[in-house]
Amino acid sequence: MDTKVEFLYLSEEDMMNAGVLDAARCVDVMGEVVTLLNEKDYIMGGKDHNCHGMMLNFPKKSEIPGFPLNDSRDRRFMAMPAYLGGRFHMAGLKWYGSNGRNTEKGLPRSVLMVTLNDVETGQPVAYMSANLLSAMRTGAMPGLAAKYLAPKNPKVVSLVGPGVVNKTCIMCYLALFDTIDTVKIKGSSPESKTAKKMKEFIHKEYPQVKNVEICDTLEEAVKDADIISEALSTDPKKIPWFQPEWFKKGALIITSGSMHMDEDYMNDHVTKVVDNYAMYVDYNKELEEEFDENGKPMVPWCPGCVWAKMVDNGKMDKNTIKTLGGIVRGIKEGRTDKDELIIVNVGGMPILDVAWGYECYQNALKKGIGTKLKVWDSPFMA
Repeated sequence: MDTKVEFLYLSEEDMMNAGVLDAARCVDVMGEVVTLLNEKDYIMGGKDHNCHGMMLNFPKKSEIPGFPLNDSRDRRFMAMPAYLGGRFHMAGLKWYGSNGRNTEKGLPRSVLMVTLNDVETGQPVAYMSANLLSAMRTGAMPGLAAKYLAPKNPKVVSLVGPGVVNKTCIMCYLALFDTIDTVKIKGSSPESKTAKKMKEFIHKEYPQVKNVEICDTLEEAVKDADIISEALSTDPKKIPWFQPEWFKKGALIITSGSMHMDEDYMNDHVTKVVDNYAMYVDYNKELEEEFDENGKPMVPWCPGCVWAKMVDNGKMDKNTIKTLGGIVRGIKEGRTDKDELIIVNVGGMPILDVAWGYECYQNALKKGIGTKLKVWDSPFMA
């Protein structure tokens, strides 16, 4: 009996050679994921199997010398386990550490790795660099939403938050629509370095985009846009409010979570779509256990959470909230009117990492990319 165990290690360069940056293919794979999600052929963490992940937060103070403190923006660790069925039939874990001080050291804010494991034996089959993997699967979900819900032949895209996530979002939008000729960018200020870098990136990589504008205000950024792509990373207390009158008829708003809009308006005048309704219910349960500086429970901070809370309070009919998987499967209608305003809330799910990681792993095997590392020839204790 062969008891040797080894796994394939893939560096960031290996992942690039394995196609991790293939935006169009990533959108297609995300379509497979939301289909399996809608068919319930998956498991994530938590007792309800829909938890985004388990976070390791540090205290603001400690009497223990040298104990790590919550003394910079977004300092934490997170484990995101999942199983995904279908052709993937794979368990996996995305694990990352994050620290706002990393940028001072020339590092990304978060450093991510993904492990894939055989579902039967539990043995690792791959261990891979995941910063690009995570960024691409994050951008491909808005790309998937746009594929099914954008107005016909979109021309103007608004990027609210010009960081890594919206960089991969615009890669996916431009892979899907050759009609886009204008991109409007809203950073933290007109002089934002990240906004200027985004403008330079688009001009260099996508010369077919004739107009790239950095906007002074949120209203200016979203006005006349066919697709509004929100990807802010901000304090929940500083999440911006979007006013309904800013949007053109038929606009598609895709949010990663950091936006507010009048609840009654969203209930009555907006087509509401989420990737995984149960995940936002789970988010709300977590928020009930967190408290602000006044000792009050944290309030829902993203449209999906707000809608789930309104359903829970009897203020919204759950049946008015569509799922992206249902739309992809064709069992729910997508856009039914060219003038309807649609908001799609997508959140990070580890099943996305498992799927795109598996796709890149299979490509690496076919191309002979990566380094095989040995766990053992035979287990010392079995």
